[in-house]
Amino acid sequence: MEKKQIYKRQVKDIGRKEKRKLQIEYKKKAVKYINCCDKDTKKRLKKAIEALPFGDIKRLSGLQNEYRLRVGDLRVLFTKENNIITINDILPRGQAYNNL
Repeated sequence: MEKKQIYKRQVKDIGRKEKRKLQIEYKKKAVKYINCCDKDTKKRLKKAIEALPFGDIKRLSGLQNEYRLRVGDLRVLFTKENNIITINDILPRGQAYNNL
């Protein structure tokens, strides 16, 4: 089993009536992809990820707690457990679903 390296980011409040803490964590593959992107793409990704759990999100069929967020031609693959969202990978649309 490979060792998971997780990068923790922030805790933010979501919801109006019920205040819940949402923690977003990044895996190494996602951080590497973000770092190699141009400035405009980084801004779009940051804005979309910070808006989670809102946005163009769909649950991946056949997988539990696995979701994807669409940001233009990119797909942000993440898992959601309790109040922790883990960004697993960020890939172009054509490659996002090959290894699932």
